[in-house]
Amino acid sequence: MLYKILKILSRIAIRIYCRKIIINKPETLKIDGPVLIAANHPNSFFDSIILNTVFKKNIWSLARGDVFRKPFHARLLNSLNILPVYRTSEGVENLSENYKTFEACIEKLKENATIAIYSEGLCVNEWHLRNLKKGTARLAVKAWEENIPLKVLPVGINYSSFRKFGKNVFLNFGNPITKNDIDFNDGDGLRHQQFNTKLLEELGTLVFEIPVSEKELKKKKLTVPVSQFKKILLFVPGLIGWLLHSPLYYPLKKFAAAKTKHTGHYDSVITALLLILYLPYLLLITGTLWIVSGCWYSIFLIVLMPFCAWAFVQIKKQFD
Repeated sequence: MLYKILKILSRIAIRIYCRKIIINKPETLKIDGPVLIAANHPNSFFDSIILNTVFKKNIWSLARGDVFRKPFHARLLNSLNILPVYRTSEGVENLSENYKTFEACIEKLKENATIAIYSEGLCVNEWHLRNLKKGTARLAVKAWEENIPLKVLPVGINYSSFRKFGKNVFLNFGNPITKNDIDFNDGDGLRHQQFNTKLLEELGTLVFEIPVSEKELKKKKLTVPVSQFKKILLFVPGLIGWLLHSPLYYPLKKFAAAKTKHTGHYDSVITALLLILYLPYLLLITGTLWIVSGCWYSIFLIVLMPFCAWAFVQIKKQFD
């Protein structure tokens, strides 16, 4: 239930949080299960928010195991369709738990589920595809060994910024990888290697390669043009949107920046905070105006404020 509620809220909110989401193959969103989404991992759990938002189907995600240590956190994350994957850095004694997660994934794939896995393993805020871990290959090959008609869908997730609110997101879907792409006459090691080579080739065409110093290249690849007419049309509501939302946004921005120093989690944390706090803030502003003015039509702020926020995002600078 919690997952479904947050999915509905996220699908509405993402249109404000992100300036534009560009999908190279929109028809891919209708792909039938069982599906394993194999993506790069540039932006912490914001990557999962994006994928869960664009797909109508419910998605199960795999996340770092250390966040499951406390029973309450584990129950909460499971209710959000998230399963743990442990790395050596999180304790060798926990690695055996991965077998339980993989078995759970296999059972879900038998039920035609869609699962997202981040094949690079670690999250790093960069425009670059890193070496792939073996987890995706192991899960895919295991599913095919059990005759599950799995399709592995390569996805390149690209952001215009990892810290700027109202970013452009480029979702590039590749060609699905199936059992026919792997030679099952080979041993496990060679099968995993074949799979990773194939997946790396696909992701290499989907993930933007942009050195940090190449600012002009970044603008060229990640800018979405805005017409002068649209800028003029949205200027006044955009200005109102900035004024109305600054008391909420800037304190949260400062808090998120302080809490996520030297990590790649800033974007995800501030998005989560806004998702949780925006509705109460909206009701607070609307209720206060209603009480002060005595005008019942103050309730229209519930619609006007999000529209003004969207307007501001559409016309604001796309890069620092």
